[in-house]
Amino acid sequence: MVTDIRILEIIFFLYFASHIPITLFLDLQALLPEHVYPQALRDLLKWYGEDFHDPLMLQPPFWFKSFIFCEALLQLPFFPVAAYAFLKGGCKWIRTPAIVYSTHVATTLVPILSHILFHDFPAGPHPGPQTPKQRWTLVSIYVPYLLIPLLLLLTMLFSSTYNPTPEAGHVPAKAKKKN
Repeated sequence: MVTDIRILEIIFFLYFASHIPITLFLDLQALLPEHVYPQALRDLLKWYGEDFHDPLMLQPPFWFKSFIFCEALLQLPFFPVAAYAFLKGGCKWIRTPAIVYSTHVATTLVPILSHILFHDFPAGPHPGPQTPKQRWTLVSIYVPYLLIPLLLLLTMLFSSTYNPTPEAGHVPAKAKKKN
């Protein structure tokens, strides 16, 4: 029988495994020279940015580029490790890195979502969302990158699989030193 924690692990595996190509083929276009990417990938990013009114990806401001830099330097190496851990399941060693990852990503999504919802976007050259519907559509694309890391954080903090409680009668080493 599949347990609730195993369902979450599969969700986390899919999240991290899918994040690898998204980062390599789309997100890093904000940092790397244009000639690094084939025309098809540049066209895909242009289509996405124009159809979903996402100027952050088409003409990223420096603060957004700093988030992409962190994604490349810190998160991308973690993605295959996390994908492996959650595919295998029950890997307690992933707990601390997952907590660091999830808090970092959730923190970066707050200014991104605030920018999407409240910034007064100019009409060009890459217009951002102008209507509430366009803003909420764009938010719906970004919000899974907030919700899944928050779910990951809660799982790492409160799941007995990843955060076991001390056994009855077992006194932690720190408590012994105080006596």
